[in-house]
Order: sequence, then C-alpha cells, then structure tokens
Amino acid sequence: MPEVHQEAKIGVIGGSGLYEMLEGVEDLRTMRVTTPFGEPSDEYLLGTLKGVKLAFLPRHGRGHRIMPTEINFRANIYGMKVLGVERIISVSAVGSMKNEIIPGDIVIPDQFYDHTKQRKSTFFGDGIVCHVAMADPVCPELLSVLYDSGKKIGGKVHKGGTYFCIEGPQFSTRGESMIYRQWGVDVIGMTNIQEAKLAREAEICYATLALATDYDCWHAHAEDVTVEMVIATLKKNVDTAKDIIMEALGRLDSERICPCPRALESAIITDTKAISKETKKRLGPLIGKYIK
Repeated sequence: MPEVHQEAKIGVIGGSGLYEMLEGVEDLRTMRVTTPFGEPSDEYLLGTLKGVKLAFLPRHGRGHRIMPTEINFRANIYGMKVLGVERIISVSAVGSMKNEIIPGDIVIPDQFYDHTKQRKSTFFGDGIVCHVAMADPVCPELLSVLYDSGKKIGGKVHKGGTYFCIEGPQFSTRGESMIYRQWGVDVIGMTNIQEAKLAREAEICYATLALATDYDCWHAHAEDVTVEMVIATLKKNVDTAKDIIMEALGRLDSERICPCPRALESAIITDTKAISKETKKRLGPLIGKYIK
C-alpha cells in the first residue's frame, strides 16, 4: 500500500499558465508519484509559499500535451492524497455562459454538471462499492475563503454557479452552446467534474477558480472561440488567481471543520469481509482509516 507522506497540505492543479503561478515558491523540487491507477499527468512540484507546504500539478502535463479526455484524473488525485494534501485548489480556463460573467472574471462555482462520456470518475469498483454524497460538490469552507480572498485583492470574482463539463477536445457548436445556456449553467469547461468527484472520494476539500477567458459561441456579438483568444485572456487571469491563492494561504493552514474529511464515513456499502486484500491495499490511503 502506498504510504501517505506529509509533503504538502494544499494542492494546486492548473492548466496552461500554471508555471506562472510558481513565482515566489521556496524550496521548489519535483517528486514522481506512482499510483495503482497509473501515472499522474506529470511530476508534482513541491515547495513552500508563505510558510505553507504546497503541491503543484500541471493538469495537461508540461508542454500541455494531454487532452482533457486523456487526463488520468484518478492518478492525479490519488497522488495528491499520498502527498498528504488536504485541500485542492483547481485553476482552469472556462467559457462564460452568461452576459454578466465577462471574459477576465473569475467564477468559483458551487455546482457541476457532468456532460462527459468517456471518463473514469471513481476510485471504486472491482469488488468494492461506495456512494459518496455529491449534492454539494465543493467544499463550502474553501469556497468562502477563496471568494473572500478574491474580493480582498480587488478581483472581479463571482461566488457560486454551475460549471458545465463537456468531453472536448472540440469547443461547442453554436447549437450546443445555445442549449446549454438554456439549462442555466454559468461557465463551460472540459476538466473539473472528475477532479471534484475524486477529491470527494479521497476526502480532500476541493474548489475551483474558473478563469473566464471568453464568451462561449452562444454570444451573438462576441468573436467565435479560438485558442489564441483563450490564451491571451488566460495570461491576465492567472495573475489574479495567483494573488487569490497567496491571500488565501494564511487562512487555509488550519484544521478542517467542513464535512469533507468524513465523506467516506458511511459511504462504503460493501461488506468488509467481501473486500479482497488486494483492493484494501490498492485503496489503503483512501479507506485505511475505516477498513483494515
């Protein structure tokens, strides 16, 4: 069973622009983590910022070489668990689905809608069944800290909303975008729902800084989405996200009082006697405090 190492307390998962967030991190080093679910997207970058131990992971790998569907979300989150991470701040680019969310704004969603089709979103199966509660998929404590930090640094931050996750890698058709907009979603992206589900199973607090880089193609008066447009706005947003995380760190180096650390307490349905030794070993970092 992989042992849990207290290498970091806060995890940051980012896409394009992650490395711009590493400025000011002390004692920066890399660590490769092997998991029963395969290899994470890349090596973890470990360091200290404002006295808090952090673990950074580039979601798409260095050089942005992994498509959203190809991301090994299970390995990424399992690796964070093994490193001792208690809270994950996810930073990702999204499209705006509402007029009031202007490109350059940041949304901290409190809900997700999973519209993906090809991804593995659970650590369980293969002889063990677990049903975690996902009614409120974002840690309320972490969300509030990030929002308050965003307001304090003067960022244009929206609290709450629904992140609509599509498969990708293509952007939406105009017809799709119009339909999604009718469903009342706030932002659209390709990555975060699996992270939220798996973080809950790993009893890790999770919240997203969703960086609005464009209006999705529903917007009649905005340009159609292009990679160039996304990257240009993203670079501006990354600085704000970095400032939010810096401001939040001092309030996150404390004991968790949210429900997240007890997510599995009554969620594992399988009779303990029916769970194989191999499964107990594979999932040890997740279920070890409940099942020996």
